[in-house]
Amino acid sequence: MKNKDNNEIEEMLLSNTSLDELIKKKIEKEFVSEIEQAKRPKEKKHITDISKVPQNLIFSRQSVFKVFNRLNKSETYINGIQAEALTGTQNNIHDKLKNGEISTFVTKDAYIKFEYVEFYE
Repeated sequence: MKNKDNNEIEEMLLSNTSLDELIKKKIEKEFVSEIEQAKRPKEKKHITDISKVPQNLIFSRQSVFKVFNRLNKSETYINGIQAEALTGTQNNIHDKLKNGEISTFVTKDAYIKFEYVEFYE
């Protein structure tokens, strides 16, 4: 592919094409490739193992945590941002979750467990 690009550039230079025209053609080519890449369907990833989740996605809206409330015996689901808030001042728990070392933690009233993360790649 690079050889082909080099040959095209070489031909343009030999045909006395101006530098502005070369730059314009290069930008147009990059623009077309960006549009083609944007039109390609994105693959949806669903990861349930916290150790395989990218660190930046653990405490994001794409991640889902299950919360079991010990007081009223109910289950709900929250996103990673809400789960991060529940870690509070427990920095060691926060760091272990972010590094994928643990997938559950406990607060005064609840058990929280990482369920999955979904994102497009």
